[in-house]
Amino acid sequence: MKLKGKLILLTGASGGIGRAIAQRLAAQGAQLILVGRATQVLHTLARELNIQRNNGFVLHADIATNWGRETIRTALLALQRPLDGLINCAGINVFGLLADVEPEKIEQLITTNIVAPILLTRLALPFLNINEARILTIGSSFGGLGYPGFSVYCASKFAQRGFSEALRRELSDSKIQVAYLAPRATNTRLNSDAVSAMNRELGNATDEPEVVALAVEKMLLAKQMRDRNMGWPERLFLRINSIFPSLIDSALRKQLSVIRRYAQGL
Repeated sequence: MKLKGKLILLTGASGGIGRAIAQRLAAQGAQLILVGRATQVLHTLARELNIQRNNGFVLHADIATNWGRETIRTALLALQRPLDGLINCAGINVFGLLADVEPEKIEQLITTNIVAPILLTRLALPFLNINEARILTIGSSFGGLGYPGFSVYCASKFAQRGFSEALRRELSDSKIQVAYLAPRATNTRLNSDAVSAMNRELGNATDEPEVVALAVEKMLLAKQMRDRNMGWPERLFLRINSIFPSLIDSALRKQLSVIRRYAQGL
């Protein structure tokens, strides 16, 4: 799909990965609807990218709320043109042992990472361009690999992956394409100082948001979108985990003391 002039709705646009995606798509001439909660950050980004030149605009909306989703619906109705792309990028993270995570944070994460994008995607379906629309969800390698200290986050990403896979099959007799992108650890505000320090100690590679944004651009430009896992050896770990999970169990058990130390702030 050529991106010039395409109407694309991007959630989480004020975050690190969302911002990088907006930069790449704006450079391709896409008409962007930047959705997020940080109004000032969104407007600053819009000015930097000059999205108005392609009739793009900002929507201050929390997709985890009814009013936020209704704000998006109202905007799409007013446009009176089909939506060419929906990128579900909004999300939050919680790092900690399950016993230590407050119930309110668990509910907030599940609502933001699972319930909200599903409801938003459902909302967007009637507005999609039936001839070539793309639905792309930004997940995580933790959507295929359960990792200690991230049990709730992993649950949300496993669910995102399953939702995307099922929706792709549900729409397989149409021209609407659905795909899931799984970045590995990425240098954004979603990672606390403890997570960043733990990754350094364990030798876990971390990508910059621009690397993820480039992958998004390539997927949207492809004639046929396909699910993609990013990073090496992460792709290998995911493959092994799907066939011989006990091998990954053993590998992660060796890291458990380090993970527990950072998760508990010791």
